Amino acid sequence: MKRKNETPATGTAKKRAISDADAQQNFRAGLFDESVLHSYTSAYAASQPYKHAVIQDLVNDQLLRNVRNEIREHISFTPKETDIYKIHQSGDLANLDGLDDAALKRLPSLLTLRDSLYSSAFRKYLSFITGSGPLSGVKTDMAVNVYTPGCHLLCHDDVIGSRRVSWILYLLDPDIPWKPEWGGALRLYPTKKLTTSSGDEVLIPQPDFSLSIPPAWNQLSFFTVQPGESFHDVEEVYHRHLNETTADGGRIRMAISGWFHIPQPGEEGYEEGLEEKLAARSSLMQLQGGKADEFDEPQPHWSAIPRYQDDSTADQSNDELTSDEIDFLLQYMNPNYLTPDTVEELVGMFSEESSLRLAEFLSPKFAAKLKVWLEEMDHNTTPASLPKNPIYPEKSKTGVARPPHKHRYLYRQAVQPIPDAGYTHQNAEEKTMSPYDDLVDILFPHPAFAKWISLVTGITLTRSHILARRFRRGMDYTLASAFEDEDPQLEVCLGITPSKGWGDEDEVEDEVDDGDDGNATANGNASEKEKHKQQEKDQHKPEEEVGGYEMYMAGDDDDDDSSIASHSHPQIPTSHTGAGQRRKAKADPAVYKSADDDDDGILFSQPAAWNNLSVVLRDQGTLRFTKYVSESAKGDRWDVCADFGVELGEDEEDEGEE
Repeated sequence: MKRKNETPATGTAKKRAISDADAQQNFRAGLFDESVLHSYTSAYAASQPYKHAVIQDLVNDQLLRNVRNEIREHISFTPKETDIYKIHQSGDLANLDGLDDAALKRLPSLLTLRDSLYSSAFRKYLSFITGSGPLSGVKTDMAVNVYTPGCHLLCHDDVIGSRRVSWILYLLDPDIPWKPEWGGALRLYPTKKLTTSSGDEVLIPQPDFSLSIPPAWNQLSFFTVQPGESFHDVEEVYHRHLNETTADGGRIRMAISGWFHIPQPGEEGYEEGLEEKLAARSSLMQLQGGKADEFDEPQPHWSAIPRYQDDSTADQSNDELTSDEIDFLLQYMNPNYLTPDTVEELVGMFSEESSLRLAEFLSPKFAAKLKVWLEEMDHNTTPASLPKNPIYPEKSKTGVARPPHKHRYLYRQAVQPIPDAGYTHQNAEEKTMSPYDDLVDILFPHPAFAKWISLVTGITLTRSHILARRFRRGMDYTLASAFEDEDPQLEVCLGITPSKGWGDEDEVEDEVDDGDDGNATANGNASEKEKHKQQEKDQHKPEEEVGGYEMYMAGDDDDDDSSIASHSHPQIPTSHTGAGQRRKAKADPAVYKSADDDDDGILFSQPAAWNNLSVVLRDQGTLRFTKYVSESAKGDRWDVCADFGVELGEDEEDEGEE
């Protein structure tokens, strides 16, 4: 199925070819002077991190003011959200020619602007600056997007189909100058050429942008679309802080964005087969991207889970915890989750849903110590990395997750296997071990913990990969990726976010005193009294999404290659962000938050929370991502995650196939 805005326009009533002289009158005076043209060409050629240019005061000011007024009066916008963006999109404006005649009559200035931008005069102007070759005047591709506080678009390269030049024209409030500290900038990412172990050269985008271009009224930014190189994002538009006296009136980032395409059949410069060649090149770049996976950080570090000492041939799922294992787990876990009745209840829940949500997972005493440590760390807003294990720093790998078109966060891999038998919680203090070290390097890698996970899920575990993560507000995220192994994987994530305001419905009275009896609730089922308190609280607090939630979404069963054509919107005409392709993900995370979308495809969602454990059995094709953490969050998202390889029996395999 083709995207609506990728289909060449038909009919002449909506496409109005205007003369070069008429088109030039709609731009600022002097723009087409030869000296001005050459100055932009020189600036473009010298630009970094890749070729781009910015033109101030592009359009006749009155024309653009009229365009802005028409958009505000006659075009409605829908808030939409995926893993990669949060934005307000125009209804059927993926291509202006998708509107009916009655709608077009209400947008005369917008049509004039469209026809001027795609006129022969301006196309030749941009072609000369960029050296891109001829550009199509038939295939117009533009939309209006609005970013309000909290909106953003994460790192991508704009590569889809026949696009040749990407552009954005800002329609901010012309009477309230935009302040760079409000965000909303176009940010460009540098790439680094590296050689793989097999001798192939690949371009790797770096985790941080190197150039920020703040928006401004009547400003045009543009660049040539280059597979694997033209990586960029749109900075979050920031909320007004409480201590600011300035109103939010100007913090609406409205812009028209679009692409110039290669010439279409019948146009000057049309080259038969070129579009297919570009598609093949794009696909090749995507495939070559797979070769670059060896440069991804973090790399999986799998460790085998040892069989149990009491019976090395026993099925883990049928074992019981020994008294020594229970004593060990009681140092960290809420005792309620270790009772036979609770374990049996959890097995039933997991059998029904293939997932669990466990509130107040850590014991009150250990959780209290851990929270004190995390709150102190959370106040450090500019960490370069997570702290290493103080006893075995050489075994504790830390860093920043990359590349940014896949993910970005601070990480620490667990020390595995446990170096020695004396490496336990009891002597942590004398070895300068923090509660965080205990959690990451002692509890999660321990065979007793794996055994408990096996008991509550009824699944035999074979190996584990453990990762502690910190998602910094205003910076970090993971984009949706599909799980590709034939056998499912068990994914366990303990949320240890110490701050509040993340949309966790069990946040009320979540503090557990040391004297508490340790009772916990499974699957996040708070008492009716707590729920009532939360409902009352929700009615009196403003809704402000800050992201940070972990989400699983259904993959696309359709094998049609057209489903791979677009990264953020394969079959949604109104999506027009240019987010590019996603290698290895046949399915689009699609729009999971939209006023006009009933089928959101969500399988499992867990907000950033304090002391909540999620357990999910993930099948082939299922998408997973952690939503970008807004700068307005009260703190960072913290968690410890473990991926477990599983060994399914015949009955479990049959259930999976069903």
